[in-house]
Amino acid sequence: MTEDRFLVCDERDWEGLSAEQRDWMIFKTLRSMSDEMQTLKRWNKLFSAVGGFIGGAAAAVGIKFFG
Repeated sequence: MTEDRFLVCDERDWEGLSAEQRDWMIFKTLRSMSDEMQTLKRWNKLFSAVGGFIGGAAAAVGIKFFG
């Protein structure tokens, strides 16, 4: 069994785990996925704001020169 950013486990490893170990592994995996989702949400907000600023500036320049 290896542990990376998300837990990776094959069938042989899974079958050898107790119910408590399985529950803990599932909890850690979901927690890791939740942390990753929060990071992606922050980046999405940042890029959306930057894209909106760039698009607004481009529209203003376009209107000034072509409008």
